Amino acid sequence: MNGFTGFEDVWAARLGGLRNVVRQHVIATQLGEHLGSARTALDVGCGQGTQAIALARRGLAVTGIDPAPDLLDRLRADAREQNVQVRALQGDLAGLAEVIGGERFDLVCAHGLLMYLDEAYAGLEALAARATPGGLVSFTVRNGDALAYRPGIRGEFGAALAAFESVDYRNELGVDAHAHRRADVEKWCSATGLDIVGWYGVRVLTDGVTSSAAPDDVDLPACLAAEVEAGRRDPYRALGSMLHFVARAAR
Repeated sequence: MNGFTGFEDVWAARLGGLRNVVRQHVIATQLGEHLGSARTALDVGCGQGTQAIALARRGLAVTGIDPAPDLLDRLRADAREQNVQVRALQGDLAGLAEVIGGERFDLVCAHGLLMYLDEAYAGLEALAARATPGGLVSFTVRNGDALAYRPGIRGEFGAALAAFESVDYRNELGVDAHAHRRADVEKWCSATGLDIVGWYGVRVLTDGVTSSAAPDDVDLPACLAAEVEAGRRDPYRALGSMLHFVARAAR
């Protein structure tokens, strides 16, 4: 079950905010370090298609899948405006076979999906099954090792104390979701035959800003550069709001 369904309009209204701009830029930069000779990509839960379009601009043949028709319409419109092609299909992880049959891809992405699934490990298995031998799987989880960090740096200490006790949370869209710890994700990858080739923090330095913060509120080039560095360096990356994993399927 995907708990995000029904909150797409709230998500779309915040796409231009600083938090989302940082998230999208950092993930695209991190993933770009691993693309190698990948030629085809599947983006499950692609939403409005920021990452799908970025991959298409790099020359990959991209298929984006999402259950929300309004977000897919925005993806198609933005792709046309940027003069790239993305195959945008309505569907979800559980129904991939109905949408794309048995297709497999050099790169499989899920950058905002696993935290909304009741069974994240099973979701990762389904994603890995869509990768070609030696292909990449790129995915994010909400960082269960640092769930208290955001409320803590905002001075919301009661919420920070509660976050130490559970990996279940309600995000700023109002959606109930699940965080996951890095050690658990590493076990999932091992059990699924995925070899982690890189892991990163996402939104380390700006996770305390509110959803109303705009890109113009900061020195954006410096902000993005600092977030990229924090996301790849210890000890900072372990404090990211999300963790981004890039893993390789068995050949």
